[in-house]
Amino acid sequence: MTSNDNSPAIATENLRKRYGKKVAVAGLTLCVERGEVFGFLGPNGAGKTTAIKMLLGLVRPTAGEARLLGAPPGDWRTRREVGFLPEDFRFHEWLRADEFLDVHGQLYGMPKAERQEQIPRLLKLVGLQDDARRKLGQFSKGMLQRVGLAQALLNKPRLVFLDEPTSGLDPMGRRLVRDIIRQQREEGVTVFLNSHLLSEVEVTCDRVGFIKQGQVVRVADLHAMVEGDTEVELRLGKFEPTFLEGLNQFGHDVRANGDQVTLFVQGEEQLPAIAAWIVAQGVKLYALTPRRLSLEEIFVRVVGQEGVIQ
Repeated sequence: MTSNDNSPAIATENLRKRYGKKVAVAGLTLCVERGEVFGFLGPNGAGKTTAIKMLLGLVRPTAGEARLLGAPPGDWRTRREVGFLPEDFRFHEWLRADEFLDVHGQLYGMPKAERQEQIPRLLKLVGLQDDARRKLGQFSKGMLQRVGLAQALLNKPRLVFLDEPTSGLDPMGRRLVRDIIRQQREEGVTVFLNSHLLSEVEVTCDRVGFIKQGQVVRVADLHAMVEGDTEVELRLGKFEPTFLEGLNQFGHDVRANGDQVTLFVQGEEQLPAIAAWIVAQGVKLYALTPRRLSLEEIFVRVVGQEGVIQ
């Protein structure tokens, strides 16, 4: 092995990139552990693509440090263990699918016997085994997306970057990619996923990082975050203004609109205490409805309304 197995898959410290007066990445500090699927989320222009290019050694940072699999970005030995599917790919339209993968296998320095074993297996994995001898110029966007995914996995990477891997796929194609990502995780591969499809991120990733204006503003366990952040809707009888202040002890963002009151709490464990407290205040409780937030709603709350994904 060329990399240090005890180090994180990705580690950055105040990574910055400036283009003249424009700051693309302001200070990225991030740690991605081995074997996890990590979602990288942020609005357009937040610096996600620039950050990925710096991690891959394609763009030199202005300041800060980064390590991939324990080595600096761009280290040739580490690059052999990294796969990458870019968002804006341009493949060789005159090549057949199997020829395209064979070219990339040769670039990785893979022996011919290994290429002959890997290429049919990967084409079958992405559902293109019957299209191996078709030229890429005849492929749909979704088919190109899938052959690009096969390319990203060709060298049996230990870390793979997927930039919008499901953007051109139909629901069946998205499910296929989802299953492949889960399989990679089971095999111990680290997947760094950038996607605008938050519903896909929600069912695929272990953790997510939110980036805004070139900085990570929150990193969280996805399951705990989605399960824990709960909106509670109350329908009440008459109450005094001081009653709302008292509700703050159970959560935050308490808001009232007539007899409707909403607040946010961490988990549903507090719901019985909220109900008991309301009754103890002499306020009639007609309805108490918890509602867990989707990742999209959490995204909007974290990065702000101006960061809504289009």
